[in-house]
Amino acid sequence: MKHKNEIQFEVFGDYALFTDPLTKIGGEKFSYSVPTYQALKGIVEGIYWKPTIIFYIDELRVMKPIQMESKGIRPIDYGGGNTLANYTYLKDVHYQVKAHFEFNMNRPDMAFDRNEGKHFSILQRSLKAGGRRDIFLGTRECQGYVEPCKFGEGQGYYDDKDDLHYLGTMVHGFNYPDETGRDELEVRLFNPVMEKGYIKFPRPEDCSIVRPIKEMKAKLFNEDNVESVDSLARRIGGE
Repeated sequence: MKHKNEIQFEVFGDYALFTDPLTKIGGEKFSYSVPTYQALKGIVEGIYWKPTIIFYIDELRVMKPIQMESKGIRPIDYGGGNTLANYTYLKDVHYQVKAHFEFNMNRPDMAFDRNEGKHFSILQRSLKAGGRRDIFLGTRECQGYVEPCKFGEGQGYYDDKDDLHYLGTMVHGFNYPDETGRDELEVRLFNPVMEKGYIKFPRPEDCSIVRPIKEMKAKLFNEDNVESVDSLARRIGGE
């Protein structure tokens, strides 16, 4: 049974690049073998998002075998012209995702917009339409597509694989000031384990490895620059 703040969907595409930041030093890019929590959160926010809510990624299911493909890329150099670099992408990806939203209590300025039922209704409608914004699989050149699904249904490649897959230390995501109440940008790390294709994500506050990046202030939102969910529901014909 789906709760009134939950979303279950599948996301797929020809290529994905969930970049391991350690590979950026020399201008190369190498994808993690699975999406990061932050990348999945970005995909959900591409379906529907407002500053009133925070999405939490609960679980990921990897539906197809993990495959890599390297490509020679000619990115634009900062000084003009092009350089040659190797990017290693994930190929032919397909995932199921289960997530939910909660109200952002660090935003009392958005209290006027806390209507769970209407957020849920517009979220489900936006998912059926393929998202309110373009869906990217880690980077803009990797187009993704989303559709509703029942999480756990269907045949997955790793269903019959009994080995636990330890995926090493990965970036979990970023702590932004508007979600934490602290005037600082931080990065979270964790050590995911995949079992039969499933990866369960800890909540951001449960990640024990957190590193500060820089000081940052939250952007201000209020009734003057955000349309309420009630108004949005009326405008698009919602309930």
